[in-house]
Amino acid sequence: MAIQRTLSIIKPDATKRDVTGKINQMLETSGLRIVAQKRIKLSQDQAEGFYSVHKERPFYNDLVNFMMSGPVIVQVLEGENAVKLNRDVMGATNPEEADKGTIRAEVGLSIEANSVHGSDSEENAINEISFFFEDEEICP
Repeated sequence: MAIQRTLSIIKPDATKRDVTGKINQMLETSGLRIVAQKRIKLSQDQAEGFYSVHKERPFYNDLVNFMMSGPVIVQVLEGENAVKLNRDVMGATNPEEADKGTIRAEVGLSIEANSVHGSDSEENAINEISFFFEDEEICP
């Protein structure tokens, strides 16, 4: 398996409840390394741009507003098969359907407030990482 990078976002519902340390611990315990991380407040342009792939979906405006509702932590994770590993650690989108021990099962509140985002493919990971980070900000 190859070493990959993926983007992770700790969402506003998690930063408001101060569970970012718990999420980071779960990521690191799984074998992922946090090689870049920053706490930011998404502007409307950033939220709309990042989630533009969902622009035609009925939940788009709610998603954009939710992601602007408080600070988020954007991260670059690195590890073997990082995209899949991060998605496994996150668990199903709906916390009620997520496997026990996953981030969403442990700290997610609802389908919308599910505490984390993760890239869904290696190609999207590359694009999402470059949306938030310059190369020199990533410290392997």
